[in-house]
Amino acid sequence: VLSMLSAKIMRKRTIVSMGGRGSKSIEFVYNRSLFGTRGFLFLRILETLEMISLSLSDRIFVESESAVSFLNLSKYKKKISANSAGAMYMDINFLKITKDLKDKRDLIGFISRLNEVKGIMNFVKAIPLILKERRDLEFLIGGEGELFDKIQKELKDSGVYDKVELRGWIPHDELPNYLNELKLILLPSYSEGLPAIVQEGMACGAVVLATPVGSIPDVIKDGETGFILEDNSPECIAKNVIRALEHPNLEEIVKNARNLIEEEYSYEVMVRKCRDSLDELMR
Repeated sequence: VLSMLSAKIMRKRTIVSMGGRGSKSIEFVYNRSLFGTRGFLFLRILETLEMISLSLSDRIFVESESAVSFLNLSKYKKKISANSAGAMYMDINFLKITKDLKDKRDLIGFISRLNEVKGIMNFVKAIPLILKERRDLEFLIGGEGELFDKIQKELKDSGVYDKVELRGWIPHDELPNYLNELKLILLPSYSEGLPAIVQEGMACGAVVLATPVGSIPDVIKDGETGFILEDNSPECIAKNVIRALEHPNLEEIVKNARNLIEEEYSYEVMVRKCRDSLDELMR
């Protein structure tokens, strides 16, 4: 807020790039915890600071049209640029398909921060349900976070620990190798912007199954570029994992997803989109 006020005093035009809203994540945590009055006050203070920054800005970049409603930005519609200029670019030469879908084993993965917002415990609780239908499946969980020990315990208690590889942190330079091994990558988040792992999975040939939050519905079209969860309950996750794996046109979905990343999120395309948005602001 201070930097925004300083810019206004100096008569500088300002842009806010919204990959998400901190208040959305804090609200989720607050609703699922016992922070009491202090948690509520922190949430309201953060919302107020966000509102001031957005009101003072000349332009707001969001990753897609879906983000406008999900992030409660409709009141700022006139100053919003939703042409993906706020999204990350993908290095399509680094993130590429090196293993055909037909050559992959049935490995289902989750690669992200291990916290409540990402819905990881819902996925963990879905694994026994999935294995009731398909005992041949294998699972990989990559990432670090406060739920790591809880995940281990849940897997052991449910008797499926031997079916899951808990990889921990995956270095970025190794990520394409892991994504190329996955047949399906899952992200059952409660809240998101446009998560990089979704785009990275699409670029590397891993079929994406995700909740319709943030900007995800603008890149994942069910049955075309990936699959959408109706909700992130363990039962829904299990049902849709089986649905996705048994879809007759998975190779076409992989192709469509890769094409979308090349056409909309490559470095060259993102530079052009940002330049167009900046040119519009300066007119």
